[in-house]
Amino acid sequence: MKQQTLAMAADQDNGFEHSRKPTRREEFLRTMETIVPWAALCQVIEPHYPKAGNGRPPIGLERMLRIHFLQHWFNLADLACEEALYDSASLRRFVGIDLGRERVPD
Repeated sequence: MKQQTLAMAADQDNGFEHSRKPTRREEFLRTMETIVPWAALCQVIEPHYPKAGNGRPPIGLERMLRIHFLQHWFNLADLACEEALYDSASLRRFVGIDLGRERVPD
């Protein structure tokens, strides 16, 4: 079992998750999670995606694809998307970022 980080505890709204209503953004992201064929898209893009080598290791393909979609859906520039990921637990959950263990990609 993974140890819970402070960031995970903050994302769970201190145990009051059952008494809050999901936002329209959360509903939209939940829908996109189920209808977008993530595995198929990754399979098509993977041969063209940078491989680890010299320099900084690349961000995971599915994570970058999800960030790209967020930028398109919410009209976010790179910096605005980075800030939104720091600010919004629902966006971090969709992309798969745990602030207690890793940074938001820049």
